[in-house]
Amino acid sequence: MQRTFSTVLFDLDGTLLDTAPDMAWALNQMRIQIGNEALDFQLIRPHVSHGSFALSRIGCGAVEGSDEFERFRLGLLQIYSDNIARETQLFDGIAEILGELESRSIPWGIVTNKPSCLTTPLLQQLELSNRAAVVISGDTVPEKKPHPAQLLLAAERLNTLPGECVYVGDAERDIAAGNAAGMLTVAALYGYLSADDTPATWGADNMVRTPTELNEWLFPT
Repeated sequence: MQRTFSTVLFDLDGTLLDTAPDMAWALNQMRIQIGNEALDFQLIRPHVSHGSFALSRIGCGAVEGSDEFERFRLGLLQIYSDNIARETQLFDGIAEILGELESRSIPWGIVTNKPSCLTTPLLQQLELSNRAAVVISGDTVPEKKPHPAQLLLAAERLNTLPGECVYVGDAERDIAAGNAAGMLTVAALYGYLSADDTPATWGADNMVRTPTELNEWLFPT
């Protein structure tokens, strides 16, 4: 069945880009600086989509809101910012989706809670800045996902109706935001989900285990 959409929007971490290796590396570098052992990558990975606060909760050991916690979080962000694209790359199969969208003149964009001070240089280093038709970061508007404001702004900037957009994300807040915006939503199960996540209850229009499945859903033969 041919799907009707005019735009595809992606979450960034855990959906479009596999940023976990670099964020985990930065977290462990910060732990080593304060005299702690590195954490196992598989322990860190499920927390990556939830940003610096979530990573600091598992990495710091101090009470959230304390000066020690905030020093750790800011140090983590500085290390990550200085090493933002050591190993980060598109998930396997995403390049083919972007190529297919571009060959069909279908614009694609990014809507992420990641702040622009990290989003912008990351996309520049991966040579994606000029390809994305719109980029909405976590500080573009006051409200972040699960609020729909970022997604609605993306649709407005692309001069398209929300109902003609697909939003793909790997977290419950992504699906909640997309549904609230009136978009088609796809849960990316290949992303940074934890054992406690229950994507079947999120209300997504579809769930995909790989980018290849997403490609097949977007462009059925």
